[in-house]
Amino acid sequence: MMQQKLAAGLAGTAIMLGGQAAWATDVFRLEGIGAVSRAMGGTAVAHDVGPGGMLTNPATLSLMPGEQQAMVGFDLVTTDIEVRDEATGAKAHSGTHSRNRGPYVAPQAAYSRRLGNLVVGVGAFAQGGLGTEYGSRSFLSNGTGGAPTGLENSSRLLVLDIPLAASYRVSEALTVGASLDAMWQGLNLDLLLGADQVGSLIAGGRATGALVPVLGGIPALQGAHFSLTKNKWLGSGVDAWGFAGRLGMLYQASPATRLGAAYTVKSKIDDLQGSATLTAVSGLAGQIPLAGKIKLKDFQMPARLDLGLHHRLTPQWEVAADLSRVFWEDVMKDIKVAFVANAGGDLNILLPQNYKDQTVFAVGTAYALTPRWTLRAGARVASQALRGNTLFAVIPATPTKHLSLGFTYAFSPSSKIDFAWSHALREKMANRSLPNTSDPISVAHSQDNATLNYSLSF
Repeated sequence: MMQQKLAAGLAGTAIMLGGQAAWATDVFRLEGIGAVSRAMGGTAVAHDVGPGGMLTNPATLSLMPGEQQAMVGFDLVTTDIEVRDEATGAKAHSGTHSRNRGPYVAPQAAYSRRLGNLVVGVGAFAQGGLGTEYGSRSFLSNGTGGAPTGLENSSRLLVLDIPLAASYRVSEALTVGASLDAMWQGLNLDLLLGADQVGSLIAGGRATGALVPVLGGIPALQGAHFSLTKNKWLGSGVDAWGFAGRLGMLYQASPATRLGAAYTVKSKIDDLQGSATLTAVSGLAGQIPLAGKIKLKDFQMPARLDLGLHHRLTPQWEVAADLSRVFWEDVMKDIKVAFVANAGGDLNILLPQNYKDQTVFAVGTAYALTPRWTLRAGARVASQALRGNTLFAVIPATPTKHLSLGFTYAFSPSSKIDFAWSHALREKMANRSLPNTSDPISVAHSQDNATLNYSLSF
């Protein structure tokens, strides 16, 4: 009970510091935790990136300077997302249409302490998420036949990670580490499915329950709309707590070269649940709302394997490279929705996703220009985890290529700020298949992320 209270307190503090969710770029995960990692292409397995390293390889905590370190910071994420109806040429832009989404701010806070050969740390980080806001007037809000409904299409997922980590120096060459993470997920979602999409789900056995014949019997059905959103700066329509963890190691192969490896286990998070409204849209009867309770079942974050190399070319110049395998296929086959109306009746839907496992390669470099200034740069390339024939306009987690720059400015040997900017190159993906779209669509997405940290070693 005490651990749950501590986790809830840390989560509340982090959310109050940060505000809204972040749009992640390795699908639902930010491309590097902390400004040092972000500026160097997201590399973090084999070198010191600060307390944020405990979310990739907890063994890197032993690389910290000093006996104690505290860090606070934030991410600022701005997106440029355009959805085009390939049949009509109509376009929908994701922007700021309400207080609920965008631009996105994500919090970071951590503390670590050295106890001889042991280093322990605790933190609160926005690990990732997603966000779109298309409003209620785009073609995405039109029912089958093209009639406007005035219903929202939007999303906001926040994944908050609260790790308790430890790192132990076994020998001069070998360091091992581990973390146990409390995790919280919160989701807002507004999604309109056209009548043809609903029909496709029913025909494929992906929509079941007592409300299926009710929907099928509505005259001139034009669509069905799910709304599970709290339109506030804070708060999510559905949320849940759970846990995850990871193991890591570092090996000093030579005075200039260090190797690292880490494995993060698949999360174990409860079903996301809360209140929702299912609205049937009829060309004759208008809109028929049904209030009820909703669950998103078994919505997990994937396991991942990370390998890294760090090499110091000169006392001032260092390079790093990471190779990661992220096991999305195991956790994102379907989005499982279970709705129970307050007035009676249920509807269970399996929205196909069929993500592929993802390989990510990242490189970065840092150069100490002066004792106060360090400059950084990096790049990151990933394979595409999403499939075009299951793409949703409200879940276009498509960027796979990033470029980054950053710097450190040291006020003193123990006090510094770290800054990073990364750019996700514009990427385009199309979906021409039911049930996740009615008309054929193409989604183009680019974005810019900025990260600022302040660290104090003492």
